[in-house]
Amino acid sequence: MSTKEKIREKRKEQEDIAMNSEIIVYNDDVNTFDHVIDTLVRVCDHTPIQAEQCSLIVHFNGKCTVKTGEYDKLKIQCIGLLEAGLSAEIV
Repeated sequence: MSTKEKIREKRKEQEDIAMNSEIIVYNDDVNTFDHVIDTLVRVCDHTPIQAEQCSLIVHFNGKCTVKTGEYDKLKIQCIGLLEAGLSAEIV
């Protein structure tokens, strides 16, 4: 394998890692369904149906991946979720 191919392969791996970040929202006993749904629509650009489905998954499973993509873009959205009082993190 040539050096050029190794560099290309390494760059692809770095791009894959950057694209594989996820925002996970966790269940809590504080926020209402309506608040979670409204926040997901406002912060993550979900449709109302997507947001409702995510809120149900969070409620019954304890957590849900609500967004995937590049870390830098997700960081802004995760901060918005945290500021709204939701329990969320990027993994």
